[in-house]
Parts: sequence; structure tokens; C-alpha cells
Amino acid sequence: MLMRRQEAAEVTDRPYNNLLRRLSAADYALLAPYLAPEDGAAGDLLYNPGDGVETVHFPCGPSLASFLVPNEDGRDLETILVGREGAVGGIVSEGFLPAYTRITVKFGGPFVRLPVSRLDAAKTQSKTLRNIFARYADCMLAQIFQSTACNAIHSIEQRTAKWIVSAMERTDGDAAVPLTHEQLATLLGVGRSYTSRVMQTFKAEGILETRRGSILVRNPDALQQRSCLCNESVKSHFEEVLRGVYPTEEQGSV
Repeated sequence: MLMRRQEAAEVTDRPYNNLLRRLSAADYALLAPYLAPEDGAAGDLLYNPGDGVETVHFPCGPSLASFLVPNEDGRDLETILVGREGAVGGIVSEGFLPAYTRITVKFGGPFVRLPVSRLDAAKTQSKTLRNIFARYADCMLAQIFQSTACNAIHSIEQRTAKWIVSAMERTDGDAAVPLTHEQLATLLGVGRSYTSRVMQTFKAEGILETRRGSILVRNPDALQQRSCLCNESVKSHFEEVLRGVYPTEEQGSV
């Protein structure tokens, strides 16, 4: 029992990133000397398409990074959000990797960064570390697949509810979600007017309120009922492949 308590203390002493906390003590020790804290502000650019990917960024706590695909009409379409369940940049590169998408900070807060070269070197020393990051890459791919299907078959209302629920999960269930109408429109790939109409409907039903720069969820159960099941599908896959990594409301901030 004492050993388990010591192991738990060692894990919670790490940055509040579930992927890093999922690593064994030996694997984490390979990375720890090269991890550096950084603060990300909402809108900060991590990578543009074509940039050489030299750094892995691990969101911590409620911080979120966003993958955006530029389009010929000048708009960026948001594909997935990455929070403390993962990392962005150079996950499985093992060599030079140009960024395909634009990656930005969605919700500001703490991150830790790691040179890709150090991650690649650690993978050559540890099969289990290599396996963890390969499995995380599989989970990220599942998110992309699910997002593609969601955009094709679900209504704007369902997708709006899904994104807000997803953001709440990554902010430890906090009812105040730092999303604007404009940011939601980017997530949905629609004009701001469409998002505003859905939000007005939710407000009229007492599900949420809007504040300057944020959304206050009044009835999370009703919001969940209005959402599609895409988040649940992704969480289920994470649980199957990387148990305990996907954020839950029970985890709480450390």
C-alpha cells in the first residue's frame, strides 16, 4: 500500500498532462530532463502549414490546442481539439516532419514542451514509450475520423452541443466555457449567424447563457441530450486503447 501511495505521489508531481502521467516511471525519466514549462495564450500560433515540426507541445490542465485546415476561401476549418489527454507536434515523426495544418492555442494556460529529437531518442531506448505514443497517434486518428463523420451527418445544433460538452470535459466540468460565437463558428465550419441562431435556441430553453468571451452552461444534462454521440465514441476508443488518459470530470485539477 505504501508503494502505491508513493507511485501516485510521483505521478501527481508531473505536469498535469494525462499522457505524461500515463508513462511508467522509467519512461518518464527519459523525458523529464528535457521538459520545459511554457504559457500559451489563446490564439498563439504553434505551427503553420509547412513549418518544420521541432517541438512537441503538451497541454496541461484546462489548456487546449486546435488543429485548423486552411481553405482556398481564406477560412480555417477546425478539425480536432487536443487537451491534457495528448500532445501536438512530432508524435510519430522519427525525422523531419513538415506541419500539414495550422496549430494554435485554443484555451490559454500551461503547456510543457519537449524537443522532437529528444522524444525520438527516448523512443529508441524504450519499446513501451514508443508503444504509448503510437497508441496515442491511433486515438488522435480516431478523433479525426469521427470529426469527419460528424460534420457529414449531424446537425449544427448537435455539433454545437458536442463542442461545448467537449470543452467542459477538458476544463474539469467548469460551467463557464471560454468560447465565443466566432470560435464556435470556426469549430463548426459555418457562418457566425448559424451559430448565433443555435445559441439563441439554447438560451431560450434555459440550457446556457452567453457572456462576453464565454458560455455559461446552466443545464449540462440537457446540453448532453442535445449533443450527438461522437464524443462518447472517441472517449470509448481512448478508454480501450489508452485507459485513463481521456479527461473526465472526476479527475479534478492538481
